[in-house]
Amino acid sequence: MLSQSLAGLPAFLSYFATAIGLLLLFLAAYVFITPYREIALIREGNTAAAASLGGALLGFVLPLASAIAHSVSLIDMAIWGLIALVIQLLVYLGARLLLPGLERAIPTGQVATGVFLGALSLAIGILNAACMSY
Repeated sequence: MLSQSLAGLPAFLSYFATAIGLLLLFLAAYVFITPYREIALIREGNTAAAASLGGALLGFVLPLASAIAHSVSLIDMAIWGLIALVIQLLVYLGARLLLPGLERAIPTGQVATGVFLGALSLAIGILNAACMSY
């Protein structure tokens, strides 16, 4: 009985490890393209940075989860995960055009800007995840 339950463990571990790798890659890419240091700002208690980065992470993980659920192979999941990564980075770049003072607003703790950026990232992530189900 236990061997049947654990038969899928190798697939689980490979998908999970790949997903964690993609998540770390996304986090590294996101903090690289932003002109401020989110992790340091969050450690200092900056709510705007936490809302912004938190929304971006959720906006990436939702389509990644959809890719895991709908993929036909590990490579397929990784490709769609990379697509989700690129889309979320584009969301940030688009938000910089929409909010010209963004690079100053987050470090100075303007919560409204951080919440909006986080919500925008999450909204696009939901749409991205829904589109991946076809």
